[in-house]
Amino acid sequence: GQPQPMEPYHVIMQLPEGEGEEFILILPFTPETKNNMIAWMAARSDGDQYGEMLLYEFPKRELVYGPSQIEARVDQNPNISPQLTLWDQEGSRVIRGDLLVIPIEQSLLYVEPIYLQAETEGLPELKRVIVAYGDQVVMEETLEGALVRIFGERQAVVEAEEADESVGTGNPEELGDADRPSLPTASARTATEGASADLTELAKSLSDAYEQAQEALQRGDWDTYGQKQRELEGLIEQFNQQVGN
Repeated sequence: GQPQPMEPYHVIMQLPEGEGEEFILILPFTPETKNNMIAWMAARSDGDQYGEMLLYEFPKRELVYGPSQIEARVDQNPNISPQLTLWDQEGSRVIRGDLLVIPIEQSLLYVEPIYLQAETEGLPELKRVIVAYGDQVVMEETLEGALVRIFGERQAVVEAEEADESVGTGNPEELGDADRPSLPTASARTATEGASADLTELAKSLSDAYEQAQEALQRGDWDTYGQKQRELEGLIEQFNQQVGN
């Protein structure tokens, strides 16, 4: 179909210079004539910071994939695209959920749920989860499986490519400030030799919380959704620390 403008989405996370987790609205930005991401905006919703907007710019010398570029990489992936096409031809309809761009310290994690809806049934079923990080794009049955594939099996590749494939989160400035300096980009980090049992357990917890959040979102159960988002943020932080050690 035709490209659609990316809608802002809510997450519960700690901003780079924040003192704790908060409920924020995120919107990635791409240039009008290009597809790479140049910045992301956060609108704060808690307490005295309600209504405050922050803009995080990426260094101009760095290429940061925008949402449409991630979607294009999914469409071009020889392991993912044929499977999506096959499902679409078997009496079912593939629904690609909203692509989430999740800032994690000095990196970006892209997550897209894939739903399958039978022609005779109304409710779509979560079938796969696509995760992109750095130069990797994978699709697995669960978020856990996708995270383990990316962070648990890419050590040799990352060591050779991290200088060229790194992604940064830029430097925060109040929206509207004239000068917005940027932080140096940090290289994509890798897990230590082998995926430990603790890492696998963390990934499973992440997967469970993600799927439960998606189910709550479909039901319109916002209390549970918010709870699972908070749980996800804590688990992502733990996972990020594990793979960075």
